Amino acid sequence: MLSTLALSFAVAFVATLLIVRSARLHSKLSADHDFSGPQKFHSRAVPRIGGLGIFLGVLAGTGLALYKLADGRALVGGLLLCAMPAFLIGLLEDATKRISPLWRMLALMAAALLGVFLLGARIDHTAIPGLDLIAATSVGGALLAIFVVAGVANSINIIDGFNGLASMCSIIMLSGVAAVALTVGDQLVAGCALMAAAATLGFFVWNYPAGLVFLGDGGAYFLGFLLAELSILLINRNPDVSPLFPLLLCAYPVIETVFSMYRRKVVRGRPVGMPDGVHLHSLVYRRLMRWAIGSRDARELTRRNSLTAPYLWVVCSASSIPAVIWWDDDAALGIALGVFALGYITMYWRIVRFRTPRWLVLRR
Repeated sequence: MLSTLALSFAVAFVATLLIVRSARLHSKLSADHDFSGPQKFHSRAVPRIGGLGIFLGVLAGTGLALYKLADGRALVGGLLLCAMPAFLIGLLEDATKRISPLWRMLALMAAALLGVFLLGARIDHTAIPGLDLIAATSVGGALLAIFVVAGVANSINIIDGFNGLASMCSIIMLSGVAAVALTVGDQLVAGCALMAAAATLGFFVWNYPAGLVFLGDGGAYFLGFLLAELSILLINRNPDVSPLFPLLLCAYPVIETVFSMYRRKVVRGRPVGMPDGVHLHSLVYRRLMRWAIGSRDARELTRRNSLTAPYLWVVCSASSIPAVIWWDDDAALGIALGVFALGYITMYWRIVRFRTPRWLVLRR
């Protein structure tokens, strides 16, 4: 396993470096030149195809695993095959900036449907009253899996707003999947999760703190798909793992997505897919760092950007750690999920109303 992880990290590290060093050759297609959007916090054109480096790292690790494995080749190879529609549609959006949200959603659903047929990745129990009636049927279980995979993939894309934010949160959550998989003796799922985490770390080195390359939609969709699919497979292959474990594990991006939809549609009366600049990570950037109103030169903007993500790493860990601790306890996971959701809403409410606790505010 160690050789596979080392190869995944090394390939992603080198591939991402090559993307950065060759940016002048492909920047017209790959770089993000838009500095005016509500979620744009960079000061120069940066390649947004960092997901390609992660994909190549996972591809290399998968190839080595397929060569060394005696059993489990169908799961390891099938996982990468199923992820292709999610990764490719995101990469195409990164290059063209013209793929509609509908087509991206359809590609994510197609990837999840492939997972249902090729890997048997259905959700057949949920520990949530009412939903188990749907999950009890094969069609219902497939539909729930498609909904969950597409939702998690989109949620990783939504939190991808600052250097190191989505990538480190993905590493934290993938590590949580691996930890529980190792606890129950599922070496295959653990290996796949750690391989994805290692490849993401190879990208992270160039993304944080300098922001030399961005994850992009391709990377966000790819990581979100792997995270959701591996979580479903972990539950299906190991009945002792609570179906609430991945929900609490991914609580930060999932609640961010659901709350954003509510805020846009109900509070502001806008389409749920319309971008805005009032996500939790945007508020942390603007309101927790008093010195953020100062100089606007590129070095200071990059510094402020990089100091934002650690706040959200803590938020992500606040749900991931309890999920790993109580992975087999439905009641404890449910209570922890409720506490986290309440804490998230309370923190958001206080920050947006300029009532941030003083100990959270970073000063000069």
